[in-house]
Amino acid sequence: MPCNENGYWTNSLGHLVHQDQMHGLDILRDDTVSRIIHQAHQVQDQMRQFKTQALDDIISFCHISAEQYNWQWGGKKGNLQLMSFDAKYKVQLAVSDTLDFDERIHVAKGLIDECITEWAENSRSEIKTLIDHAFQVDKLGKINTGRIFGLMRVKIGHHKWLQAMDALKDSIQITATSQYLRLYERQGNTGKYKQIPMDIAGLKDDRTQEGKKWPKKP
Repeated sequence: MPCNENGYWTNSLGHLVHQDQMHGLDILRDDTVSRIIHQAHQVQDQMRQFKTQALDDIISFCHISAEQYNWQWGGKKGNLQLMSFDAKYKVQLAVSDTLDFDERIHVAKGLIDECITEWAENSRSEIKTLIDHAFQVDKLGKINTGRIFGLMRVKIGHHKWLQAMDALKDSIQITATSQYLRLYERQGNTGKYKQIPMDIAGLKDDRTQEGKKWPKKP
């Protein structure tokens, strides 16, 4: 952006550059990018308002529905589905918990390692591989919850293993809860529903369809 009425622009290094010293293409590029980002912020605000209103409408309807049976709707409910009368549209509200593990997961790993040591001669190598895989961390130092749950489904009756599984269960902590709104439209009379994309990557661009090309320079 130009620096007030003096005609100076700030470059990526924080230096002031007078407009007379700039290439016209740089100014046009800046204008193009800035306009797109400004519009994106506006669309983002509209989507945020839409989501808030949609969630309010869903919960309000659920309260009305519950009142028909003299029951008070309360708390955050997930996995709700509302469908239009003709079943052409449906709205889903899903609630997902973000799970993490506290220090007791290290206790569980220690107990499991002791089990492996005790079973050294008779234990299958697949079990050791499964355990090592389950406790691997990603680049952010996070443990994959799915792998841990898979480990907890392994049925072993050894008392120390059972202690380790108890430590794993107790180590699970809910750190955040997210609500997901998904919208669907039935495709003709097929009975199949297609999700209405609400993210920019999922939206169709007419230019990408067969027979369409990017517009030529006027």
